[in-house]
Amino acid sequence: MELIKVRNYEELSEYAGKLVLEKVNTLENPVLGLATGSTPEGLYQYLINQYKEGKVSFEHVVTFNLDEYVGLEKDDINSYNYYMNEKLFKHIGIPRNQTYLPDGNAIDLNEEATNYENRIKQAGNIDLQILGLGLNGHIGFNEPGTPFTSRTHIVQLDESTRQANARFFISIDEVPSQAITMGIETIMESKQIVLLVSGEGKAEALHRVINGEVSEEFPASILQKHPHVIIVADEAACKLL
Repeated sequence: MELIKVRNYEELSEYAGKLVLEKVNTLENPVLGLATGSTPEGLYQYLINQYKEGKVSFEHVVTFNLDEYVGLEKDDINSYNYYMNEKLFKHIGIPRNQTYLPDGNAIDLNEEATNYENRIKQAGNIDLQILGLGLNGHIGFNEPGTPFTSRTHIVQLDESTRQANARFFISIDEVPSQAITMGIETIMESKQIVLLVSGEGKAEALHRVINGEVSEEFPASILQKHPHVIIVADEAACKLL
């Protein structure tokens, strides 16, 4: 586990962006694992800027997102499909049939989870997985108590997670109570993981990731066991280290 301390969110986004570009520009068929939320937005804007400057092509890239809400239409402004299209995909020339998100509206959600898992395997697993860090240690939507052996599955969202995401909705009542997410074991099979942590509010969680015991009650702690994790964190997030 390697910790890269940067001064601020802008430096975090640029550093992470350069790690992504390195994979995209050197691998023949790079497979990227992507995340949503506010933390990776700067990274995605960096990639868009690099694309517009002609410094990278995404035509050969395949992407898999960590998760999606259950019950939202793909064009719902709060769906992760909508987020990814608006924040990244439609700006970088990537073929949309090479971008995958779980289908939270599938008739059989368990079958969709199995199919998603199989698609990742068929792609050769993920070369570089971007992760954010939940206040309760969740990665993807794997809440505390999720087995480390979990594969892509349906989850009941923790109330703290719903509250954290409520700012994107009109009210807490509109925040879905379930999601479909890559499992922890699926995430851990990624060849490289980049964990992005920004802001003083994440300082305690980051401290637990690095110095806490490895426990299913704090899912991100499993990253201590991965052979190739880079944590990119700003000064505010590192205040307890």
